[in-house]
Amino acid sequence: MDRPGWAPEGVDMTQPSPARMYDALLGGSHNFEVDRLAAQRGSRLVPDLPRLALSNRAFLRRAVGFLMDRGITQFLDIGSGIPTAGNVHEIVRERDSGARVLYVDIDPIAVAHSRAILAGDDHCGALEADLRDPDELLRRVRTTGLLDFDRPVAILLFAVLHLLADADLPAARVTALRQAVAPGSHVAISHLTSALRPDDAERLHESSATGNQVGIQFRSRAAISALFDGWELVEPGVVELPLWRPESERDRHEAPGRSLGLAGVACKA
Repeated sequence: MDRPGWAPEGVDMTQPSPARMYDALLGGSHNFEVDRLAAQRGSRLVPDLPRLALSNRAFLRRAVGFLMDRGITQFLDIGSGIPTAGNVHEIVRERDSGARVLYVDIDPIAVAHSRAILAGDDHCGALEADLRDPDELLRRVRTTGLLDFDRPVAILLFAVLHLLADADLPAARVTALRQAVAPGSHVAISHLTSALRPDDAERLHESSATGNQVGIQFRSRAAISALFDGWELVEPGVVELPLWRPESERDRHEAPGRSLGLAGVACKA
């Protein structure tokens, strides 16, 4: 198959990528046919799957705004994905031209596009790293010199921890990140859940494990809440995506009681 000009050499175009599937669900253009087919397969199983993607994007906007209200001006977005409208750096730029944003993703296409968008911006950057190796990830973050770990940092983990298997110890990865940042730092997490729609979650999990090899983990409310161990949760705690501090009806992409995602924000004391 022909390789698009925006696709770096060495990227496997025969296997779907979570970042590119998410881009497809949001109506983006930087994805391959295999990603679109995987997203379509998921949408056939659960027709409101695109609304889940929109709900997660709305949570990102609200969470970043909340963190800025708390005085955070440094953002480490891990699993940042393919750049789309309403990226973290766009949100923070509307309020603070000096705020710093570092995008991290394991997908080279996501990193390449982030770098292209951020070219010439000395306060933002992007790097390729793996959340499953937080020590190496943090080493690479520090080498950029972009973030000051002596001051509070917001760690953003939007729709990424459910890509880690239980054997990858997702809670331990969050703990390693917490230990690296200063008091006053925050974490924001969104995660797919089996709590409210176990049958739909099981269908999507099985499809991901056998059809597109992404292996998405739909975790229980207790397991997702445990990701915040050692942090101090802010109100309203761990809740459905559209119920985390909605600002208007436009934030209710999913009906309450029907969301496939849970979310929360917490602080390091």
